[in-house]
Amino acid sequence: MQKSNILIYILTVLAVTFWGISYVWTRIALDFYGPVTIMFIRLSLSSLLMFGISRTMRLGQKIHARDRKSFVLLAFFSPFCYFLGENFGVFHVSPTLASVIIATIPVFAPILGYVAFRERLSVMNILGFLVSFTGVMVMVLDTNLQFTASPRGILWLSFAVLSALVNIVFLKKLAARYSSFTIIRSQNLLGALFFLPVFLILDYPDVLHIRPSHQAIGSLLALAIFGSTLAFMFYTSAVRAIGIARTSIFANLIPVVTAITSLIILREVIDLSRIVGMLIVISGLFMTQASGFRRWHRARKK
Repeated sequence: MQKSNILIYILTVLAVTFWGISYVWTRIALDFYGPVTIMFIRLSLSSLLMFGISRTMRLGQKIHARDRKSFVLLAFFSPFCYFLGENFGVFHVSPTLASVIIATIPVFAPILGYVAFRERLSVMNILGFLVSFTGVMVMVLDTNLQFTASPRGILWLSFAVLSALVNIVFLKKLAARYSSFTIIRSQNLLGALFFLPVFLILDYPDVLHIRPSHQAIGSLLALAIFGSTLAFMFYTSAVRAIGIARTSIFANLIPVVTAITSLIILREVIDLSRIVGMLIVISGLFMTQASGFRRWHRARKK
């Protein structure tokens, strides 16, 4: 294996690790700050960091007037709507369950592709969806089909998944004309602007009286630096170098990282049903991406 490929795999593992731990960092920050405050601070700090990187490395691109509306809509659905759903979801359910539900986005993506773009939907896509959905049900329902997790949290996380899927429609259009760095930087900046009025109305008066712990401050910084900046940059580099199919396989491990770090840092109790459900969901994720991996493998042989 070439040294460049080893570096790419290291970056991919780091991105997955950062995203996995981000659910734990969010849970720690939620002990002091509301979901809106966390996202406003996280996106604002990330925007400043990416602005500095773009000025230093000259990575910025000019956004054409015809695409400005698409960028605004892109940022509205993600990060604004997406992170509202994710952060309020983590507020009501465990980080591990939240990461598993968010991880189903690639399962629903082929269905969205069929509805929005009439892309072919394979049998494996359908089976993967059914398997993953079953896994989520195992995690959130007991033997009497009653919710073991907060229904409100599940609804917030479902809203996050839906927002991410709608975001894909606009992302697919813009990705053909702009670099991933430009898109991510614009999303973070516009997302921070979307969160600003909500933050000022709901949280600002209370934030002035909060005395956060060192852990909470560290978690906010980690979310901005690692979760919203470096992870996206590393993952984008990996997609460009080894393709979506192989990179997505690593992304399927995000719930595993969350489960391990939740166990170590938060002392979260993960019972057998959660473990079984998580494994079923991940199996479904692998099934939905199997066809893409085979296409990449055949193309490489040619």
